[in-house]
Order: sequence, then C-alpha cells, then structure tokens
Amino acid sequence: MASVDEKSPDDINVTPMVDLYLVLLLIFIVMTAAGVKGMKVELPKASKSAVKNLSAPKIQAITVDAEGKIQLNQTPVTLEELESKLTAMKLTIPDIPVVVRGDTAAQYREVMGVLNVLGKLGIDKIGLATAKPQ
Repeated sequence: MASVDEKSPDDINVTPMVDLYLVLLLIFIVMTAAGVKGMKVELPKASKSAVKNLSAPKIQAITVDAEGKIQLNQTPVTLEELESKLTAMKLTIPDIPVVVRGDTAAQYREVMGVLNVLGKLGIDKIGLATAKPQ
C-alpha cells in the first residue's frame, strides 16, 4: 500500500515559476518607468502664423434663385466666378463642404451647371438643401 506522502510523477510545483515571472515583470516595469523620464529639454515655440485653423471648415452655401442667378454665401457670382472662388478656397481647405440650395422654380440646367463646377473642382462633400415635407 502506498503512503500518503508519495506524489505522482506528473505533479509539477508551479510556485517557483510564478515567482520568477513576477520578478521579471517587476524588473520590466521598473526599467520602462526609468526610460520614460529621459532628459529635460526646452521645446521650441511655434509662431502663431504656423498654427493651422483646427476648427471645422465653414460650409459654403451656393444658392440658385428662381431667375437662375447664382450666389456664393449671399454674394452674386457667375459660374466662372464661382469656379475661381471655389478653387481659391480649395487651396486652403482641401475637403471644403458645400451646400447647394436651388429654388423650386429654378431651371434644372442652372443647378446642374453649379454641380458640374463642383465636380470639375473635385469637391465631393456636397449637400442638396430641401424643405421638410408637410
């Protein structure tokens, strides 16, 4: 009959292994914290002109009224002027958002002329304003 103190050969004592892992983890944490402190340096200051405007870009509103006249942000423009002004704006804000508002009595070709200018300039953030149905 076997005594109670005898252990089977498959029993492994993992306590020393866990102790080793904890010591290695502690060494890793201490070395990482020591490396983060580093040297003190004086960082250079940026000029105010170098700071970009981080606010959201202003939405440009293009309106086509019932007579077919085009306005960019309440300023009357022709299609050629609209293209040149949007080209200048696109240089400063590449992903410029645009909302096109067309009067219900406006000719379809006038609104399509505006959309063609936007497509030609590669402006793809376009919204078409509509009224809520009643």
